[in-house]
Amino acid sequence: MPQLDGDFKRCRVLGAHKLHKFYNSLKEKNIDFSPTTIESDLIHTCRYTKGKDNRLCYYLGATSDAATKITSEVTRPMSAHVPVSKICEKLKKIDSQICELTYDKVLDLKSTDLSKLRVLELKKILDGWGEVCRACIEKTDFVNLIKELAPKYAFANHKADL
Repeated sequence: MPQLDGDFKRCRVLGAHKLHKFYNSLKEKNIDFSPTTIESDLIHTCRYTKGKDNRLCYYLGATSDAATKITSEVTRPMSAHVPVSKICEKLKKIDSQICELTYDKVLDLKSTDLSKLRVLELKKILDGWGEVCRACIEKTDFVNLIKELAPKYAFANHKADL
């Protein structure tokens, strides 16, 4: 069974975290751990991903627009219950971009002074919420919009990714 070691828990590597989460979801579904079943579930899961999760799926070849397909490099070892950290090490040798995907830093909107952030960072917050400020000309316009929309998105996620 794939385990998380101490270094992995502190790591911000997206690929390893998502693969471990995917493995756990397979265990919860009690599916047959055959490579074909895992691959079909991976492709199905990747249909609904966005952002960096989708980028990981693209690198693995689990999206319809992917140029290469290396899903078997994940599904075969996972069917044998190889630890996720070992799968990621093998993937790094094949395509180093997979291991370079990292989580964005997390920003607590309640304790952060939004006026001290850059406009690009403010735009990322809005983009993460699926919002766009078309009439924003100055930085204060972005700050005011984020403060206005923050209660709406506070229920879904208490922290915003930056």
